[in-house]
Amino acid sequence: MTTPLFDTAPDFSQPIAVLKHCHDRIRKQLATLQKLLAHLPAHGADTEARQAAQAVLKYFSNAAHLHHMDEEENLLPMLQATAQGGDATLLHELAPRILAQHQQMDGDWLTIKAQLDKIATGTDSALSEADVRQFVDAYTAHMEVEEQNIAPMAKRLFSAEQMRILGDAMQRRRGIQPATAVGGVDIADLRLDYGRASLDESDVLDHPVDQFAKWFDEAMKAEVFEANTMSVATVGHNGKPSSRIVLIKQYDHRGFTWYTNYDSQKGRQLAENPNAALLFFWRELERQVRIEGRVEKTSTEDSDKYFYSRPVKSQLAAVASQQSEPIASRAQMETNFAAVEAASGDHPQRPPHWGGYRLIPERVEFWQGRASRFHDRIVFTLQPDGSWTKQRIQP
Repeated sequence: MTTPLFDTAPDFSQPIAVLKHCHDRIRKQLATLQKLLAHLPAHGADTEARQAAQAVLKYFSNAAHLHHMDEEENLLPMLQATAQGGDATLLHELAPRILAQHQQMDGDWLTIKAQLDKIATGTDSALSEADVRQFVDAYTAHMEVEEQNIAPMAKRLFSAEQMRILGDAMQRRRGIQPATAVGGVDIADLRLDYGRASLDESDVLDHPVDQFAKWFDEAMKAEVFEANTMSVATVGHNGKPSSRIVLIKQYDHRGFTWYTNYDSQKGRQLAENPNAALLFFWRELERQVRIEGRVEKTSTEDSDKYFYSRPVKSQLAAVASQQSEPIASRAQMETNFAAVEAASGDHPQRPPHWGGYRLIPERVEFWQGRASRFHDRIVFTLQPDGSWTKQRIQP
């Protein structure tokens, strides 16, 4: 009925090993549960039984839940965004089954937990053999599938950077801040060798927006942090470039759309020079997309539709702020906001200086990181007849 005092675990630099270690701990708790089942008829809810029940309760109410989240929110989405061919086919079959099993085991656990709660407090000694057997058998079969299929696939497909990302996510889920290097680091020595995937001319779709949609969907499935962020670079009449991060709100074959204040710096520069460049960087997938073209304002109808879909506080902020203009203090900004809120209430009107921009692409480059800085780059170029050509360029 006892467990070892010390249970040495791998660190999060080896996330797949950590997940396997979690399975080993689950097996120990399942064994304790089965021993408890045999112990209770002869001894009742004695001290040893109560301690065993408390140990099982502690693990399956906390650590097991985190383990499921590691798989559901990180491991499986990252694999789905990476796997190709037979691996992708196998994942398509296994992932829904694994998620369904998690739900079933969570439900089975609640049934057993209600019984263990009473045993842990000594108020009852009943533990259903059928419930325990179902729980143990389900977990055992579930772990075997993951260890025979999912873990080997991750070890084979994930790059060192992906392993780091997975390990960091698992640490944060447990309230542990990932370690960072400090002091005496030469920036020139900070390098990461890519190798997560490849990109061939035959891999990309015929239209750049369709290819962007494919990659954007994969970034969302991989839970890339704020995959909808993009850099917008503009150049005014003085020839000096300026860039900033904004959020893309729509994309289709017409172009790539975001919303802002027309009187802002980027708005003024676009009025002077309507050429701009967008950049998406999805670190977790070792990908970037560069988009260049001319920018036009969206229709009044489109700007109204998006403006009134925003939270009221965001609408009020758009009215209250003279974007990019100097102001004396934060307090003055808050005063301006309060004045607009008092005047407009919950129904502010879209100001004429706020609306959408759409970049109509003329050149789109898809970049996939590769080992030794020998990256894959495929470029689409718009032709006078409206068609697109694509070609590889050197890294």
